[in-house]
Amino acid sequence: MTRVFLALVVPFWTITVALICVLLLASPGAAQTQTPTPPPSGAAVLVADQVFLQGKTTLVATGNVEALHGDTRIKARRITYDRTADQLVIEGPITIQQGQDVLVLANQAQMDPQFHNALLTGARMVLNQQVQLAAHQLNRVNGRYTQMYKASVTACRVCNDNRPPLWQIRARKVIHDQVERQLYFEDAQLRVLDVPIFYLPRLRLPDPTLDRATGFLIPKLRGNSDLGTGIKIPYFIRLGDHRDLTITPYLSPNTKTLELRYRQAFRTGRITFEGAISDDDLTTDEYRGYIFGWGLFDLKRGFKLSFDLELATDKSYLLAYDFSDKDRLDSEIAVTRVRRDEYIRAALTHYHTLRVNESQSTMPSVIGDFTYERRFFPRFGGEFRVSAGAHSHFRSSSLGVDGPDVDPISGAVVDGRDVTQLEAQALWLNTWTVGPGLRLGFQAGVAIDSFYTGDDITRPASATQVTPMAAISLRWPWSRITPGGATHIVEPMVQLAWSGGSNSNVANDESTRVEFDEGNLMSLSRFPATDRRERGLVTAYGVSWTRYGPKGLQSSLTFGQVTRTTADNNFTATSGLRGTTSDLLVAGQMHSQNGLSLTARALFDAQFDLAKGEARAGWQSPKLAVGASYVWLGADPAEDRASTVSEWSVDGLYRLSRHWTGSANVRYDVVSKTAAEAGMGLQYRNECVEIDLSVSRRFTSSVILTPSTDFSVTVGLKGFSAKTRDKSYTRKCGF
Repeated sequence: MTRVFLALVVPFWTITVALICVLLLASPGAAQTQTPTPPPSGAAVLVADQVFLQGKTTLVATGNVEALHGDTRIKARRITYDRTADQLVIEGPITIQQGQDVLVLANQAQMDPQFHNALLTGARMVLNQQVQLAAHQLNRVNGRYTQMYKASVTACRVCNDNRPPLWQIRARKVIHDQVERQLYFEDAQLRVLDVPIFYLPRLRLPDPTLDRATGFLIPKLRGNSDLGTGIKIPYFIRLGDHRDLTITPYLSPNTKTLELRYRQAFRTGRITFEGAISDDDLTTDEYRGYIFGWGLFDLKRGFKLSFDLELATDKSYLLAYDFSDKDRLDSEIAVTRVRRDEYIRAALTHYHTLRVNESQSTMPSVIGDFTYERRFFPRFGGEFRVSAGAHSHFRSSSLGVDGPDVDPISGAVVDGRDVTQLEAQALWLNTWTVGPGLRLGFQAGVAIDSFYTGDDITRPASATQVTPMAAISLRWPWSRITPGGATHIVEPMVQLAWSGGSNSNVANDESTRVEFDEGNLMSLSRFPATDRRERGLVTAYGVSWTRYGPKGLQSSLTFGQVTRTTADNNFTATSGLRGTTSDLLVAGQMHSQNGLSLTARALFDAQFDLAKGEARAGWQSPKLAVGASYVWLGADPAEDRASTVSEWSVDGLYRLSRHWTGSANVRYDVVSKTAAEAGMGLQYRNECVEIDLSVSRRFTSSVILTPSTDFSVTVGLKGFSAKTRDKSYTRKCGF
């Protein structure tokens, strides 16, 4: 009666049957007289279509059998449990799921109920849904080790068409350490399309669930017309749970280079350092190198400490080895705190120039900055802002004549000006809605700037300027929704601003580059720093139009212009703000849900000729991503630009097929009618391998650089990584 009852009831009440099975194991004769109780903690649970006793100590389960213990789930056609031997005999096909990362398939198995020790034949194990391990025999030892004999390991998809995987590692023996999450191979052989490539008597690889493990990373073959063809072989060293070191030797006919990267995470922050040292034939220097580093730490009371370090031994090293294209290196340490109504920042910065036409001693190499800003909201309305700051920059030259960087006759450095500035400002702002939706704004305040100048005989040692200021603005936003669901907002705007006082006889070291755009159209001063301020009566006016489409298309367009009673010659000729009437500002943006974006800004003079312009466009779809930019800048000696700059650049990526992706980029100098840079790449990628090929050419030359060509080849075997996989690259059987 018990056997028939179990066979009928299991499909509907599997939990009840599982409990009855546990009771049968504990006391077979009591199955019909005792009420089922929950199994004890750690007990195995057996669920099946039919469960019956064979003798007094053997339990047999058949039909959709499942055995569960902890995070292990076993499915099979038939399971026999011998209570005396405490052993399961399983007949397949067998599926064993252990947690989320281990899946085992087998034909037959013998094991203990906890899956701590087992013997499986015709077994296949899948780790993290990435790496497949097939073996003639699989032994499970002490709940930690999985030993596989005559094993084959691959991350490639295996189809039932007798074709070998793209690559596989065959070994006499493979041991998987589930605690250390490592795979150990004995007598390993790497095969590509079943063709042996090389043999290794011992090999260790991390399993796909391990994020960080000591070992070799993917090598890279790199060729350069100056350095020759060489290879990079990175080696990753795990120094603990929170730090690591990567050592990358780079060997080629013309260089011996060692690259390093160190990372460490702390309880309150993190740091990263990377660098290289080279012995090459490109220069007469015995050794060349660089070091970059950065870090961020949380301090008490909401403060954050950040730093970055950038050093290089010579001007051409970074470009020659393709480490960076920076031509000015900045190293900084800063303490910052940002709150809703408060901002504090103190920073010390060092600049090092790599430009051929710049002298390190005449550029501000050491710069200190302090900024404090606070907002208050008084009871009578509006917003009250106070700020204070200090700035100082130092040149190593001590000569007190302001002139060219290098005297053309003597070759002496003739510019060593050092400046320290203290500033304080108080400003009150408020906005009201009046009349038919008009937004009336008002602001008034005063600023005090004190300057202390050294090593410049043409400037006073100290100067102080007081700047009272006030502005009134008027905006009138109009809104309309079309029958198609689009929202249009048109906003005319005008501002009348006044700033008193006058600019002292202090050097213009910080406001030499002024950008006139929609962000500062309605500002009291458009200079980027306070060593220069706009003075007198200034009127700014413009109009903006914004459209929000019902399908996500958003576009905007802004026109603006500035007029003043007296021209300000502190603005450069190409800034667009020189004279009593500025150039006409035109700026626009467009973004859509299908990946299209466009941003453009231009300044037009009185004859409506282009004075300055830039545009960026991009489009991204599932198969294509392309970006383009164009910039046009007129000649302006005041901005160290002796000739017109007209340049465009294009870069794109196109997915040619499921596995092939092509990329290209080019930067073209319209003035010289020559390409500055160009490159192209080709990538093959599937679920188990990634091959990258790229070639690039730099056409520009200088005193320290010559045109050069680079190419690189990288082949990576995927699967032994914890990174997220893009399943769109996975091959399909039959293709």
